Amino acid sequence: VQLQASGGGLVQAGGSLRLSCAASGRTLGSYTVGWFRQAPGKTREFVARIGWNTGITSYTDSAKGRFTISRDNARNTVYLQMNSLKPEDTASYYCAAGRWGTTPSSYDSWGQGTLVTVSS
Repeated sequence: VQLQASGGGLVQAGGSLRLSCAASGRTLGSYTVGWFRQAPGKTREFVARIGWNTGITSYTDSAKGRFTISRDNARNTVYLQMNSLKPEDTASYYCAAGRWGTTPSSYDSWGQGTLVTVSS
């Protein structure tokens, strides 16, 4: 499966962005789709995931209550709605498809990053 992430940009603290992850090549079927982020000089960290068939979601603690992951079956697309953004959310965001996990090694297919910059 090929993934294309988009929707990043520059936003002020407290603002919102919606990231999209469009899948092609096959339907997502039994995959889990996750969002990860990586800030300069830091390791890639888990943000949120969704089971494509089940719709079950989970979030890292810092994303709970602010971010929402969702899917559109017809469009084969996963979204990450990010509200109340903080400067510490600044990072390149990556979507990935794979097994239900919170580490990068659980995911086999990765999209390119989309940069999110939150100004204070």
